[in-house]
Amino acid sequence: MPQRHGQDEPEREFDLRWADDAEHKEPSARARMLAARWKENPPGPVPFRAEPDHVARRQRRSGWVSTAIVLGCVAGVIVLLGYVNFRGAY
Repeated sequence: MPQRHGQDEPEREFDLRWADDAEHKEPSARARMLAARWKENPPGPVPFRAEPDHVARRQRRSGWVSTAIVLGCVAGVIVLLGYVNFRGAY
């Protein structure tokens, strides 16, 4: 492994152990930013899961909408190919 910043491997290993064993570890920049933001304006409660009725109703409806869109596109392509084929016959 190449040497970094003039340190040999035993000194570097000591620095890593010393840093890992520190009693106080500084939070990340994102953690500090969120802590500051939430101190002034705490977030509201968020449920772990959505209500089952809402999810089931949305999935059922979107399934039919997706199926109608796919079938409509397939029908449109068939009609377009038939028209092109019909115009090319004459």
